[in-house]
Amino acid sequence: MLKLFKPLKNIYVLILIVFIVWMTLFDANSWLMHADLNQDIEDLNLKIEFYKSEISKDQKEIISLNSVNGIEKYAREQYKMKKDNEVIYIIEDQDSLKTKTNE
Repeated sequence: MLKLFKPLKNIYVLILIVFIVWMTLFDANSWLMHADLNQDIEDLNLKIEFYKSEISKDQKEIISLNSVNGIEKYAREQYKMKKDNEVIYIIEDQDSLKTKTNE
C-alpha cells in the first residue's frame, strides 16, 4: 500500500498532477470548454448546410419568377388569384376536410 503513495511524495509528481487537473477542469482553455465549443461548431455547421439548401431553393424560385408565366403561376397557387373573366373551383378531398370524426 505504501508503494502506491510513494510517487505522491515527490513534489514534481504532485505539481504535475495538480497541473493536469487544473488544465483539464478549471482553466479557461480546459478540455470541457473545448468539448462545448466543438459541439457549438458542429451545430453551426448543420445550420450552414440547412441555410445553403434554403438558398438553393430560393434561387430556383427566383429563376422561375423571372418570367411572366412564373409570376402568374405563383400568384395563382399561393394567393389564389384569378383573372377577371374566369371562375376558380377549389376541390378538396373528403380526407382533407375537417370533421368531428377525423379531427
